[in-house]
Amino acid sequence: MSKKTIIFLFILLALPIILYLFWPSDESRIKKLFREGSKAIEKEDIDTVMSKVSYNYRDEYGLTYLYTKELMKSVFQQMNDIKIEYENLKIGVNTNVATADTDVRIIATVGNDTGYILGDLAKPVHLKFTLEKERTKWFVTKTEGLPFNF
Repeated sequence: MSKKTIIFLFILLALPIILYLFWPSDESRIKKLFREGSKAIEKEDIDTVMSKVSYNYRDEYGLTYLYTKELMKSVFQQMNDIKIEYENLKIGVNTNVATADTDVRIIATVGNDTGYILGDLAKPVHLKFTLEKERTKWFVTKTEGLPFNF
């Protein structure tokens, strides 16, 4: 065999191993979704926020993708300086469906008043998100635990 053939075979055999080691896991992709989503809310970037939500979104409050988008627009008009804190993120992945449980606090300014909008210092709100995988990307399809009715 020539040197070129040996190098080609080595690369062909090494490529799956390299992909396995460096391809992000589903859990790390979901963590990235939450990190990017919370930053997008803080920046009041509706398009980036909604890019994390499935078009098939439906939750126990009757919210759908379009209604959620309009609700977020309304929230962004009313509130400024939004800060999101989440902790204890626990992710469970089962093929193309995942759940993420986390404790959340949201601080924002409404008019001249700044305070906790969701949760507080002593007790954060526990939220559960259901996600579905479409190709290689995860999307939020349901949220549970919001402490208010719409």
